[in-house]
Amino acid sequence: MIPFLDLKEINAPYEKELKNKFDSFLEKGWYILGNEVTAFQKEYAAYCGTQFCIGTANGLDALRLILEGYKILGKLQVGDEVLVASNTYIATIIGVKQAGLIPVLVEANLDTFNFDYSDLEQKITLKTRVIMPTHLYGRLTDMDRVNAFAKAYNLLTVTDCAQSHGAITASGKRSGSLADASGHSFYPTKNLGALGDAGAITTNDKALAEIVEKYRNYGFKERYVAQYTGVNSRLDELQAAFLRIKLRDLDTQNSKRIAIAKQYLEGINNEHIILPQWSEGKDHVWHLFVVCCAQRDALQEHLKANGIATIIHYPVPPHKQEALQELASMSLPVCEQLHSEVLSLPISPSLTKTAITQIIKAINDFKC
Repeated sequence: MIPFLDLKEINAPYEKELKNKFDSFLEKGWYILGNEVTAFQKEYAAYCGTQFCIGTANGLDALRLILEGYKILGKLQVGDEVLVASNTYIATIIGVKQAGLIPVLVEANLDTFNFDYSDLEQKITLKTRVIMPTHLYGRLTDMDRVNAFAKAYNLLTVTDCAQSHGAITASGKRSGSLADASGHSFYPTKNLGALGDAGAITTNDKALAEIVEKYRNYGFKERYVAQYTGVNSRLDELQAAFLRIKLRDLDTQNSKRIAIAKQYLEGINNEHIILPQWSEGKDHVWHLFVVCCAQRDALQEHLKANGIATIIHYPVPPHKQEALQELASMSLPVCEQLHSEVLSLPISPSLTKTAITQIIKAINDFKC
């Protein structure tokens, strides 16, 4: 069986370094907010092209803390509206709700899987304060358009970069530096994945950075002296150490994903399969390779029968989730179509040529 993602295989090239780093971690005896977190924050900020990086426990918290920070700065208040992609992972929306803000779902675009910009403009109201696009599946949203909307309506921009580590615009700017602030997840399956939960915030806003750095650690301005009623959401020292090792290799691993995507796009030829669009630029790092098929379930069973594991990202749209019943009445036909048709193929950097050939052949052999 070709696995969808073999994390053990992905981490195998780093095994010796990871073990050495763990031994060093044990020997130092400093487990929370130590030198490894400080070093990773500096290195990841430099990689993204921002002045500041603040490590958090996970990507959901990163988004929430950005919004909490803007509330403290007086730029947001409870009940303000945040424009969010309707087909994003539910964590994006949970982060908005946990900050006491109202998520407003924007219809998806069938070609890019990102915002439908005509719907984006229609969803702006007098209560809108933030545009929060998700760089879904590894493809950057058109941030020139998003930032133009933000400027026109005096809105903040916050990007969900959980799936786009290392993506680069045509002008050379990286994911994480394209908005007022950005949230990142380093969940183990990500392009830059830890060996557990981890996240970060990147920004050029010094005031925001200073607030969230305190807010993530109970709101302390110094030990046992709380300036804010914060949370416990610190990047783990050991995960920071592991991320430093893998960050050095991120561009190489992304190049492997891009090469696999190119083989899929050139080799898959089936009238029942809609392939993702790509300009062949570096604005897509292929966290996921997602195809659309009206007979998605039959395609998934066909691939399983041919020894190929796939995953549906995501089977239930956010506005149809039991936890978000207040959004259930929204009309989002394109989003619902995508959720009924999308299927993610294996695109791990560790995929062999034989496996790639097998996957392409199986898809081309699919008949309804």
